Amino acid sequence: MKMAIVTGGSNGIGKSVVLPFIFLLSSFLFGCCASTKYPDSDHFDGKRFFNPTQMEENGIWRMIKLLSTIHFEEWPENVLNEKREHIKTPLYKDQIAITFINHATVLIQSQEMNILTDPVWSKRISPVSWIGTKRVREAGIQMDDLPPIDLVVISHNHYDHLDIETLKNLNKKFSPKFLVPLGDKELLQSEGILNTEEMDWWQTTKIGKKAEVTFTPAQHLSARGIFDWNRSLWGSYMIKIGNKRVYFGGDAAYSSHYSDIKNRLGSPDISLLPIGAYEPRWFMRLVHMNPWDAIQAHKDLGSKLSIGIHFGTFQQTEEAINAPVEELKKGMLQLRMNPKTFIILKEGITQIY
Repeated sequence: MKMAIVTGGSNGIGKSVVLPFIFLLSSFLFGCCASTKYPDSDHFDGKRFFNPTQMEENGIWRMIKLLSTIHFEEWPENVLNEKREHIKTPLYKDQIAITFINHATVLIQSQEMNILTDPVWSKRISPVSWIGTKRVREAGIQMDDLPPIDLVVISHNHYDHLDIETLKNLNKKFSPKFLVPLGDKELLQSEGILNTEEMDWWQTTKIGKKAEVTFTPAQHLSARGIFDWNRSLWGSYMIKIGNKRVYFGGDAAYSSHYSDIKNRLGSPDISLLPIGAYEPRWFMRLVHMNPWDAIQAHKDLGSKLSIGIHFGTFQQTEEAINAPVEELKKGMLQLRMNPKTFIILKEGITQIY
């Protein structure tokens, strides 16, 4: 239930329990509700989407407990990225280049196309520019330095994953195709982003001649306001380019959907898995993985390589800024895993596989 805690932290407006309610009010004023109807399914009941893998919910009393007890570790006001140039190396056939930009924003490149995941370049993740969680780290690549973008994939509509101002700028600059979950097309098109396709779980769409993208399940939730809870879908993506598969995990709790994805689509060559925003566990475990969960997801997927995302940019939950990376290293060491199978990339660094 990310929406109620995205205003916390020392990097912006403070840690009182009053400000989350102000944020919820602004979400009510600026949020939207999906109006389109979809067929009933194992994850849609005719009114709202739901997680078939989740029996437990974070209700209002848990929210009140969270707001009254949450304690944020101190984050720095500003973290500088290491100065380096983004290396634009020519790619050979079947090569994939991965550049971690920030949070859940990753640049995926091949000979055929350039793809962005959940792009966020805004200063704050909020319905308004003057309040809300402020970034402590700049993007690893500035938008003006991006290569031509052919495709943008959006995992769900939370403000730290669906950033309208960023999407409008990308649309103006590159005119890419946008893939979104069911219920989000109307929002993008209302902002003039017309080349948008909605997707349901397990739906596949062709991109160009050599690529296809399948929208896959995730255990999470959606909302941009008070009254649009779960009116749009959420999920992850399996991106197949030539002979390579790249899995983008978006934002998710751990569940059996990782094994389901492997069984239906095969194991990915590269997985982008969220590792941050996970404390306190009694609340966050239903919506966000911790690093140990991410390791299990890596195993369930049978991924050849996993790369950690969703950490170190926006303070959303209790843990310290370096905790996700430290816990991931600790978990891999205790499980005696090859450290090269689940890695962390510095912002703006490109690795070719």
